[in-house]
Amino acid sequence: MRIRVLMAMSAVLSLTLLFPASVEQAFAQRGGDTLHIEINQGIIDPMPIAIADFIGQSPDEIQKGQTLAQVVTNNLRNSGLFRPIDPRAFIERPNDFQALPRFVDWRLIDAEALLTGQVVLQDDGRLRIEFRLWDVLREQQLIGLQYFTTPENWRRVAHLVSDAIYERLTGETGYFDTRIVYIHESGPANLRRKRLAIMDQDGANPTYLTDGRDLVLTPRFSPTAQEITYLAYQNNKPRVYLLNIETAQQEIVGDFPGMTFAPRFSPDGKKIIMSFERDGNSDIYVMDLARRRSTRLTRHPAIDTGATYSPDGRRLTFESDRSQFQQIYVMNADGTDVKRISFGDGRYGTPVWSPRGDLIAFTKHRQGRFYIGVMRPDGSGERLLTESFLDEGPTWSPNGRVLMFFRQSGDTFKLWSVDLTGYNLRQIPTQGDASDPAWSPLIK
Repeated sequence: MRIRVLMAMSAVLSLTLLFPASVEQAFAQRGGDTLHIEINQGIIDPMPIAIADFIGQSPDEIQKGQTLAQVVTNNLRNSGLFRPIDPRAFIERPNDFQALPRFVDWRLIDAEALLTGQVVLQDDGRLRIEFRLWDVLREQQLIGLQYFTTPENWRRVAHLVSDAIYERLTGETGYFDTRIVYIHESGPANLRRKRLAIMDQDGANPTYLTDGRDLVLTPRFSPTAQEITYLAYQNNKPRVYLLNIETAQQEIVGDFPGMTFAPRFSPDGKKIIMSFERDGNSDIYVMDLARRRSTRLTRHPAIDTGATYSPDGRRLTFESDRSQFQQIYVMNADGTDVKRISFGDGRYGTPVWSPRGDLIAFTKHRQGRFYIGVMRPDGSGERLLTESFLDEGPTWSPNGRVLMFFRQSGDTFKLWSVDLTGYNLRQIPTQGDASDPAWSPLIK
């Protein structure tokens, strides 16, 4: 097995705020007193932003600066909230990180925000990567930071820079410094090989975590992003595993012959919620990971499965056919006060509570088509965001702004993402087919 993945924050040794004495930091609103993107509306007008190559002195510094700026550009563009301006339109080419930009040149190309930066190789072998984000219209610095890191960790810093820009200009936490764990699929349809894999949220740095000898399904991150729980079949017997992706340590949670849906962590990481069949009936159970003791939460002759926690850990959402057809329910974390919340036309499944607690994402099947949608925890405000032959398995970004899922087209399976407006739909690049994604929390 290849299960050694480095995701630790230790490679980023420090970060510092940069405030030049000649420039006052501004917290300002786009089109008014400050530069800010209002994202609580249906269709977003992307902010035009100029992202200059990070400057450097040596060829390696210059190359790192160019690729780092490109990663930031791709991140912000893919969010759907920013419109990076084509560098060929730039009038000024920044070559001195300490100098003030010629703001008039950036206004002429309609830039509202400007990113400048530099990459410096330190004597101790580390990289110093620093940047400044400017409000072009008000000619003010909005934020400035510097990071010290190892040369091989430059891409992670690019994601941190992207998160800092996103948060400063939207007021919400970013989601770029995250990972996706998923099932990599290969081989013919009648002999499918499925391996557990992990990658950056933009599809970079894919790594296999299992070798494909056993069938693996539905991986899920712990709240710390350090552990994954997943279901694997060995000799046709389902087992639940815990894998620490930093230490490569793996342990068996238990054998569950009647497992019907892979487990998910509680928000505090101390429990996992799962469903399996006993005595011919599928119900939801919770297991205390320290004691390895499980408690049954539902007792109903119908199929109860697919449970996930609310972010405060007080409630659960799950799917059940106890009302004849597959629908979504919520209940207290101890199994009491069960309520059905989906009442639209069609079948509902795979409910997942938003990290913000305001929405539940789901898969809907109606008249031969599949949809990814969201509704409030009381069932109101249902909105369908995607539609295709088969869309399934939504997972939330840690800021609750974007959903990732997998889509079947013919015999292929690919990962896609869509934001809450439903307008920013895009495919995530993967090597080969991919399914069952799970989005990590922000890496710490």
